[in-house]
Amino acid sequence: MLRFTALLFSYVLHPIFIITYMLILLILINPYLFGVNSIGDFEVKKLILLIFMSTVFIPGFAIGIMRATGLVSDTHMNKREERYGPFITTGIFYLATFRYLLYFPVVPVAFKIFVLGSCIGLFVAFFINLWSKISLHAVGMGGLLGMIAITMALFSYDSFIIPLSSYGTLHVSTVILLMVGIILAGIVGTSRLILEAHEPIDLYGGYMVGFVTQFIGLYFLYY
Repeated sequence: MLRFTALLFSYVLHPIFIITYMLILLILINPYLFGVNSIGDFEVKKLILLIFMSTVFIPGFAIGIMRATGLVSDTHMNKREERYGPFITTGIFYLATFRYLLYFPVVPVAFKIFVLGSCIGLFVAFFINLWSKISLHAVGMGGLLGMIAITMALFSYDSFIIPLSSYGTLHVSTVILLMVGIILAGIVGTSRLILEAHEPIDLYGGYMVGFVTQFIGLYFLYY
């Protein structure tokens, strides 16, 4: 049961989903940045679908082909030597997505910062992987925490509202969101240890890379 729970968290919080999660969070925090009133707006749904297709579905499909042909043994890529192909493939689509968003005026600079930070984090992890099996799950969760921290510090959002249809609205503090993010990052790290996919040093390095590279993205696009 413990291993099943660890595997479940490893899948749900797989690093390939992180950019999509970042987009959804930013829309929930302030949909007006995207020129809409709520996440239910049709234009926002199209943007979420676009980001999902370019950063999740297509790279995931490519990795699935690599698995089917024996280039990788599983979707978590626990063997360091198997990661190069998925790294390069995912990196290409991340860069293409950022290039598209960079000249797309509807998308706010905040999200462009987070996508750039994710691109930088991915390529830093690629180079570290040449010598050490850094945890990509930790890189993803570190990036998510960096995104939340930047949103709180730079854009000064204390809370946001989540519409619950006929049930009204839910007010969420960004401090609570950060705490939940930290807890989830800890759960993901623990899950990777339970599954014997990484050593603690791989997780610490991953968290640091993911978190710091978000601020590097902020430096390039905001200052």
